[in-house]
Parts: sequence; structure tokens; C-alpha cells
Amino acid sequence: MDTALTRLVGVRHPVVQTGMGWVAGPRLVSATANAGALGILASATMTAGRLREAIREVRARTDAPFGVNLRADAGDAGDRVRILIEEGVRVASFALAPSRELIAELKAAGVVVIPSVGARRHAEKVAAWGADAVVVQGGEGGGHTGEVATSVLLPQVVDAVDIPVVAAGGFHDGRGLVAALAYGAAGVAMGTRFLLTSDSTVPVAVKARYLAAAVQDVTVTRAVDGLPHRMLRTPLVESLERAGRARALAQAVRRAAGFRKLSGLTWTDMVRDGLALRHGRHLAWSQVLLAANAPMLLKAAMVDGRTDLGVMASGQVAGVIDDLPSCAELVDRIMREAEAVLKTLARGDDPGR
Repeated sequence: MDTALTRLVGVRHPVVQTGMGWVAGPRLVSATANAGALGILASATMTAGRLREAIREVRARTDAPFGVNLRADAGDAGDRVRILIEEGVRVASFALAPSRELIAELKAAGVVVIPSVGARRHAEKVAAWGADAVVVQGGEGGGHTGEVATSVLLPQVVDAVDIPVVAAGGFHDGRGLVAALAYGAAGVAMGTRFLLTSDSTVPVAVKARYLAAAVQDVTVTRAVDGLPHRMLRTPLVESLERAGRARALAQAVRRAAGFRKLSGLTWTDMVRDGLALRHGRHLAWSQVLLAANAPMLLKAAMVDGRTDLGVMASGQVAGVIDDLPSCAELVDRIMREAEAVLKTLARGDDPGR
């Protein structure tokens, strides 16, 4: 299927696997790329040295294009951008809007820049700064999310910018891809659906927890870091929502110490990153620390399999997913479903039959 997205990044199918911390590693990214979609390597949970190793590992597994997701507000963002350029990565994606200078540096090196946004004004800003495309996530999406549904937000952004728009939040099958294309998108981005594949390294027991979830089990809470965060309801979420400030601060300090040891960051670095997230928001100090060491909370579930202690970011689609295909099987199924729907519509038949 030929769209503005496939032409821009050089993939066969207009499907993107998002950069999920502790989930989107070399195995998942290379499997996605080999399936003809765009795999995005998550770098926020990696040291700079590990990022370079992971890029080379992906390249050893596939000749297809892939991307890397970066934190624009990270203290070493410039160093990581240079790693991408030196290693010849095709796409740089950002969870927060990158600066005009970072965009310019990447584009000068021939790297395609695709920020993720949750509002029309943010899409307009990064488009004006030179972004090549934009991923627009509606409120159905997992992790940090907004309040506007994809079906409302997506057409607003499509009408507002003249660069390719990729739709995220609520997509998991070929029908959703066709719907996104009808709204004017150039493709879809999916996180939870790729997390729930056989190529994902997430522990089997954690995947089972996701598969058992109903739509109502996917909640939005501010208890973790003060920002709206869509995830599965777990004992950790419930304890944070019940905890007073002193108890929450003690939990945050303990987890922050663990992440500091794992990441090599200093306490100063972690507080600085947390304060960057706190800027303009009314966050308690426990939330500042939790925001700074959120990767540790994700690791507890996504790597260690501790669903009782970890954060399980999730889109609402977890409630309608019931299988674990390989990435190749998933992408092939999505494209076959999309083609069938398009043929049905072209014949004038009722696609709901």
C-alpha cells in the first residue's frame, strides 16, 4: 500500500510500531522492519553506549529502514542525535517536541524527523520547525495521553498541517487502518498491539495479564507522575492513589535509587529530568521523583514480570486483543483486512456484513 508515509521512510506498509520503553528493543524492532512496517527503537531506557549497540544489533538483523525514539528533554539529547547520525538511522521520533535546532541537525544529515503530539497546536509548531511528518495520538493511546479522542483529534491535525500525519491511539487491525486513511492519515502507529506479539520480549505472564484485561480495566491516572497516564490498573497504581504524600515520597525515593544504579544517572541528573517534567505543573516531590525514574516502574513489569510492582502502560485496545501473533503475521493480517475492506467499499457493499 503506497502512502505518503511509505514513500517518506521507505517501508512497504503504512504501519508504525511505537518506541515503548523496555519493550521496543532490537528483537521487536527488527521483526517489525522485516515484516515491512516501521519499527522504532526505544532509547529512553538505554545508556548512550547501549543505544549504539542496540542500533547495530537491529542493523545486523534487518536491512529494512527503522527508527529510534528519543527524549527531546534529556540532558544528553544532542549526543544521542549524533549517535543516530553516525550510525545511519533512517528515522528519529520524539515523544516530546524536539527543538528547532535538533530538527535542523537531523534533517541536515538526511534523517527523517517524526515527533509525536497530542494536540493540533503542537503539530502546527513542529511542522513549522521542519518536521517531516507527525504522529498524532488520541486519548485512547497508552502511556501519557490527552483527553481528545483520535476520531476528533486526527482530522483537526490533518486539516492543519501539510506534512504526513500518522494516526495513533485505538488502532489494532485493518479496519482501523482504513478508517485512519479515510480521515486523511498516511498510516497508523500502534504500541499495545505490537507489545502483544510473539516477537515482544515482555514476559509471558505479563502478556497474559494484558490479554485478560477488559476495556474497563485500562484506566487513566495521575498518581504515578502527576500527568494523565493510561495503563492497566495494578496494585501499584491503587497504592499510589491511596498513599499520602509521605508514603508516596518514600516509595519514590526507593525506586529512584534503583533506577539511578541501573542507568548510571546522578541524583542531580534525575532531579533535573523530573523538574523538566514538573515545569508548568503542580507536582508533589514524590511525583517529581517518580517522573524521573518512570523507566524503573516500567522495567518492573516489562522486564522483571512484576505486575504487582510495575507500571503497565496500555492503550484501550488491550481490552479487544486476544492473541499473540508474530510481527509478520500481524502486519500481513492488517494489510489483508485493509485490502478486503477497501474492495468491499469499492463494490458498494455493506462492510459490516
